[in-house]
Amino acid sequence: MTTRQKKDQPKVFYKMHVKTGDTVQVIAGKDKGKVGEIIKAFPQLSKVIVKGVNLKTKHVKPQQEGESGRIVTQEFPIHSSNVMLYSTKQNVASRVCYTFTAEGKKVRMLKKTGEIIDK
Repeated sequence: MTTRQKKDQPKVFYKMHVKTGDTVQVIAGKDKGKVGEIIKAFPQLSKVIVKGVNLKTKHVKPQQEGESGRIVTQEFPIHSSNVMLYSTKQNVASRVCYTFTAEGKKVRMLKKTGEIIDK
């Protein structure tokens, strides 16, 4: 299925291991090794925007008379499979697993460190 969906088909939301606000490390691509925070997540496309990663320059034309054109750097989406959750306490990237707290709440936990991500 393409990124553009037909009107009669329902929207598909993919289950992603990352959420907005998570600290992640890029594990593939030209920005491999960079660490940043997720600004926005797109579950329909299974993509995320990470702060400071996949930067592209965009030339913006002047909108009003007397205004000058400018060059803007902007973050673009990358696939969620190319990022891995990152522990800022121990400076290590890890896979995620799901576990239950003592109260019975399901939370995400880093496999390497045992650090619980969800509050």
